[in-house]
Amino acid sequence: MKTTKTTSVDLLLHPVRLRIIQALLGDRRMTTAALAAELSDVSTATLYRHVAALADAGVLEVTGEQRVRGAVERTYALHLPAAQLDEEELAAMTPGDHRQAFMAFVAGLLAGFDRYLERGDTDLRRDGVGYRQTALWLSDEEFAAFVADLRAVFEARAANGPREGRTRRMVTTVLMPSVP
Repeated sequence: MKTTKTTSVDLLLHPVRLRIIQALLGDRRMTTAALAAELSDVSTATLYRHVAALADAGVLEVTGEQRVRGAVERTYALHLPAAQLDEEELAAMTPGDHRQAFMAFVAGLLAGFDRYLERGDTDLRRDGVGYRQTALWLSDEEFAAFVADLRAVFEARAANGPREGRTRRMVTTVLMPSVP
């Protein structure tokens, strides 16, 4: 892994790179071949190019290597701190940058939901799928406590790894004030 931090909105929120990052969330380790199977609509050359860009930036780290038919097959894991924008990078973004980043985020969410629906055997209740919006009236202090509570709920389960009986579930949050 390179130590130079070269992450940026453009690097992290490119649609294919965002899907690679999402595929590795939850402490998953995958070869490029496994990523190609999961992102089957992405050409192999495109996938390898984007994996290389993420690895060069330190967003992906090599956790293993093995020889396969004369080539080296690498297993990658997500280096989560490098896959997130820090406070400085967020503060330097313009409103247009934030709009573009949010659109890429929402587009990735929509594409994932479309892939789920296209599976053909969707059952939202069985699969635990839901989406809703709720309005809460909170002071700044109450909001900070709410966010701390959410963080504690997520952190209590974030260390769960894959095992028999567990299904990888994607949880997405968007918090913003209501503006009339």
